[in-house]
Amino acid sequence: MNTVSKLQLAALIRLLRPLNLLGLGLALCTLSSRAHADETPKASTVLVKLSEWKVTLTPSVVPPGPVVFEVTNSGKVPHALEIEGSGVEKSTPRLLSGATATLTMDLGAGKYEAYCPVGKGSHKMLGMESHLSVRKQDGDYGTSEHAEMHGDMHGMAAGHDADGSGGVRIMKVVGGGPVIQILPGPFPFADSAMAVIQSRPEDQKADLTKKAHAGPYSNNVAKIAGQISIVAIDRGASGDSVSGVAQFTAKDGAQWRVVMDRVQTKDIPYNPRFGGVIMGLFYHGASNVHTPLVPTIQSSVALWSVAHLYKNDQLVTDDAMVHVMLLSRTRRTSDWALDCWDCSERPVEELQLQVTSAPGSPPFDTPGGFLFVNWERSSGKAVAL
Repeated sequence: MNTVSKLQLAALIRLLRPLNLLGLGLALCTLSSRAHADETPKASTVLVKLSEWKVTLTPSVVPPGPVVFEVTNSGKVPHALEIEGSGVEKSTPRLLSGATATLTMDLGAGKYEAYCPVGKGSHKMLGMESHLSVRKQDGDYGTSEHAEMHGDMHGMAAGHDADGSGGVRIMKVVGGGPVIQILPGPFPFADSAMAVIQSRPEDQKADLTKKAHAGPYSNNVAKIAGQISIVAIDRGASGDSVSGVAQFTAKDGAQWRVVMDRVQTKDIPYNPRFGGVIMGLFYHGASNVHTPLVPTIQSSVALWSVAHLYKNDQLVTDDAMVHVMLLSRTRRTSDWALDCWDCSERPVEELQLQVTSAPGSPPFDTPGGFLFVNWERSSGKAVAL
């Protein structure tokens, strides 16, 4: 009996041994899976707010691993978000005002740019840029981030010390070539502009629709004679200045003189003044910056000035509102008609002067109540401090 029992027990052990090993293997696999699951990094969430002209990240520091960007366009014009750095780049589609989007990326340690790519970098240049730091813990930067930070600081120091300008840029602009006066008439690309106009507030929509049919951006032009010379100083968001004079004889024979000595600094919706002077701006047309009743252009300088306006040597006002652009060509040379909706790739040689009355003041005694003159072969030259 004991012998049989021992033999049976030995057989039973032999039968159960593979099952025990299988169970042990399963247990180890389970523990390994749990350990692996515990090691999988949890996604970080970054709330992104887009507005004119800022990108706000909350938080601005996250650990390496998956990152979910929850993006809201809190501005009044279309924006988007692009994340770039450490060899990766990804963006949301363009978002209308109030729209949201989600962008998911797997980011290693480093420093990443977060910016608005709308307008061929124009929105970024206007200030819509921030940075996201991805690091394991305080003070522990990835190699790429450390290199970028070192390079940024070196570049900032070099840029500041090299010329002592502190970011100040000066340009002298001189008008040349044929001079034309633009008179009221329909905008030839009104259908293209209407898509942008429809996204504007009701009061702007009504004004822009009216100007699309009888405004200053027309093919109703007359060749005249005149001169213009301006020195514009761009110091950033504030402290800009302008000094210049324009003189011309209008189609009706009236002689006008515009003396510019102050900048406009007060923004209005969709029409920022950028401190009064800004160099290198892509806007108008389909860019959703400023009026769409000008083709999309690239300017080397744009300025908003307050001027003394004289007609036949008699003072008309000390508060004329002036907008000047040295921009990519918008008109063909045969008849000076507008011939492109997107003119941003053309040579920058057209100088545009627009003069209107101050808000609350009656329009000028001119066709359409404004003065609009182009110098078609103009130039701008950087001036050292």
